[in-house]
Amino acid sequence: MLFENMFLEVTAILVISAVIGALATQLRQPLIVAFIGVGVLVGPAGLDMVSAHEQIELLAELGIALLLFVVGLKLDLHLIRTTGPVALATGMGQVLFTSVFGFLIALGFGIGTVEALYLAVGLTFSSTIIIVKLLSDKREIDALHGRIALGFLIVQDVAAVLALIGLTALGAAPGEGDLVREGLRVVAVGLGFLGAVGLLMRYVLPPLLDRIARSPELLVLSAIAWAVLLAALGDTLGFSKEVGAFLAGISLASTPYREAIASRLVSLRDFLLLFFFIDLGAGLDLSLLGAQVGPAAVFSVFVLVGNPLIVMGIMGFMGYRKRTGFLAGLTVAQISEFSLILGAMGVSLGHLSDEAMGLLTLVGLVTIGLSTYLILYSHPIYHRLSPALGLFERRIPHREHAEDSLGDAGSEVILFGLGRYGRSIAKNLRRVGKRVLGVDFDPQAVVECQAEGLAVRYGDAEDPDILEHLPLAQARWVVSAAPGREANLTLLRSLRAHGYRGKVVLTAHSKDEVAFFQKVGADKVLFPFEDAAEQAVDALGGAAERIHEEHPWGVTLAEVRVTSDSLAAGRRLRELALRSRTGASVIAVDRGGRSLFDLGPEFQIFPRDRLVLVGPEQALDRAREMLQTPAFEEAEPVPFRIGEIAVGKSSPWAGRSLEDIDLRGLHGLNVIGIQRGDQRITAPDPGEVIRPGDRLVVAGAMRDLEGLCGGGNACGRLGDIP
Repeated sequence: MLFENMFLEVTAILVISAVIGALATQLRQPLIVAFIGVGVLVGPAGLDMVSAHEQIELLAELGIALLLFVVGLKLDLHLIRTTGPVALATGMGQVLFTSVFGFLIALGFGIGTVEALYLAVGLTFSSTIIIVKLLSDKREIDALHGRIALGFLIVQDVAAVLALIGLTALGAAPGEGDLVREGLRVVAVGLGFLGAVGLLMRYVLPPLLDRIARSPELLVLSAIAWAVLLAALGDTLGFSKEVGAFLAGISLASTPYREAIASRLVSLRDFLLLFFFIDLGAGLDLSLLGAQVGPAAVFSVFVLVGNPLIVMGIMGFMGYRKRTGFLAGLTVAQISEFSLILGAMGVSLGHLSDEAMGLLTLVGLVTIGLSTYLILYSHPIYHRLSPALGLFERRIPHREHAEDSLGDAGSEVILFGLGRYGRSIAKNLRRVGKRVLGVDFDPQAVVECQAEGLAVRYGDAEDPDILEHLPLAQARWVVSAAPGREANLTLLRSLRAHGYRGKVVLTAHSKDEVAFFQKVGADKVLFPFEDAAEQAVDALGGAAERIHEEHPWGVTLAEVRVTSDSLAAGRRLRELALRSRTGASVIAVDRGGRSLFDLGPEFQIFPRDRLVLVGPEQALDRAREMLQTPAFEEAEPVPFRIGEIAVGKSSPWAGRSLEDIDLRGLHGLNVIGIQRGDQRITAPDPGEVIRPGDRLVVAGAMRDLEGLCGGGNACGRLGDIP
């Protein structure tokens, strides 16, 4: 023993845990592996610095109770329903497969029946904590494979609790007759326990929590007390502390406070679990582990390979693509903290030897460590193995078959990512008459967009196979509204590999990404954060605020943001005639973080401008209504044309520059090119001098183009843009 002072001993353990935990983080390993290593280091096989065994065991029991409480708190049965029968079928199928074959493998190594049963059951559970963390870091928690994985992990959690109940009963009754009697007692007491908790959930807990929740600190303290109380009650009734804590979590899972409680308890749970894994590692006898290397290697390969294969087989049979099955299958390629808790219970009940517990722990270390890298690099691994995985996919994977009941023929825009930003893009594109096909990997977003009437398909931008089922030949634009450099880059490369000839728009979340996407060939780059920041500046520090500050006597103002479909978009103030039509006037415009006050009748309004209006209240109301009316509801859209104007020898434009004739300001037309003999000048400079015989290529409204015909200029229409 290195320390006589218990406080110094615990301090040293925490410091060592922090250092090794930081090293594990750099190696992208879960902290579970690091903490077991700390236990080995500070235990008898290492520095032998642990003397406060009882205190550490108490903290470990509290950590396990909180773990089960949080699992119960987050038990979302709705998730199982929304992912369909695949969660239940995959979860139960994997548990059954792993248990049966794990049991046979254990018997093959000469392990006793009871210990083989513990090992087999321990191999079935996968770590919900680790999987949720890894999928969240990769932003795949809402992907189809992520939702399915969470669904069958919940099934596993429920199975784990049932296993704890069963093993508790097994430990309480060594004889066969006693086992039956004890089993009946457990069922009877369990039903009574569940009934009592159900009554509390229905009549007591909701109003009590409403009062307690007025103080967030009291809410968390009360939740911990409730978890520990039911854990102690479960232990007293002959179940286990874990079962009682799990039921405590379930009892609060339907309340509106479950997220607040769970988020505040996660850090405390992880801190207390540190002592469980340290206690587990400190109890390992390294001299016994040497003989377990062979069995541990076999069991590890079985978990790393066998579990994913059974998940892929079940999901393939149910009609899912091989990619979805593969990515979901990798999430079960390890055993979990539940497995180690189960083993620790077996040791305490006398069912499991130290050698068997060491074997289970060694398998846990290997599978948790390796599966972490498998999940982190799942996409590159899939691309390498994809040709060999066709066995796990039906000829037509009907669950994900690329079909659209709403019809997507002739889609002009294919939009990846239907979050809030992507959905807003789709809504506005449809409003101006564009045919949009949405693609998203979140099944819930797909369902919601279908309900809104949007043509939509399930798919992931990082899945090259999805492009084979999209109408790329008809699409003029492919837009990615989803974040992430790698996802956008993968989509761009896949589109090129499929020979897509349209334009590609990517979404960036930093200026570095903007420059990078432009460099690799994106036709346009969206920068939503920057755009939103400009709008925030306009809203918070715009012209209206300055007017109020400079004129404290008060003035009646209103602000209206111009949308892309507003009848004000693209018009001059004289064309809008707002004062004569409503009685309100535009006195300022906020644009891109600047306030503009010098507004003449030729001032042109653009989408995203924020107009500052002045006038009586009723006039302001009429102006708001007018400006927020979509342009196509007010009148027929003005036809837009691209035409040619031939400059004759007698034309007054001959010998003058484009800037001098000011077609934009005087006639609303843009000169987009000049045909001069065989020479074609695109995007001409404003100082370009016009010569007789030039043909000016102009774009604008048909009425403006036709108004220029005559006077030595011959007009002809090249085409139109609806």
